[in-house]
Amino acid sequence: MPGENRVIREGVMVGLVAYMAVAAFYAMFDLLAARGPLYTVNLLGLAVFDGTRGLSITQGPITMDLSGILWYNALHLVFSLVIGLIVVRLIAEAERHPGRARLVLYTIIGGFVVTILAVGQLTEPIRPMLPFWSIVLANLLAVLFAGWYLLRWHPGIWGRLTA
Repeated sequence: MPGENRVIREGVMVGLVAYMAVAAFYAMFDLLAARGPLYTVNLLGLAVFDGTRGLSITQGPITMDLSGILWYNALHLVFSLVIGLIVVRLIAEAERHPGRARLVLYTIIGGFVVTILAVGQLTEPIRPMLPFWSIVLANLLAVLFAGWYLLRWHPGIWGRLTA
């Protein structure tokens, strides 16, 4: 089905755009904090894959773990791609069935809120190094860049979603 291929292609692109927005935000965040561009990714990799929990990993120097950085990036990329595919599938649904467009908008907004709350909850033990506002801002940037991408390919979708 050509339509299905388009949804997959756009979903992958939306996921990649969102992934890159978050990655670029945290690289800049870490550089501005004079911690090095991979500090937060390393911290998250240690917390997720090394089993290190709580404030113990924020006490003293944190060694760079290339394996943890790579695995965390892979995990982040997979989640971003899945979310991108879901969002594009929802947009396709709103285009096929304009009566469902408002429900699609609320579902996307709900997914945004749930994502922020879930990431916030999961990263609570490392909150001193990963402030909640940064999670909100990183995800907001991902939505803005991915939304910009979608609006370029679906120029009338914003009007349909908000009508």
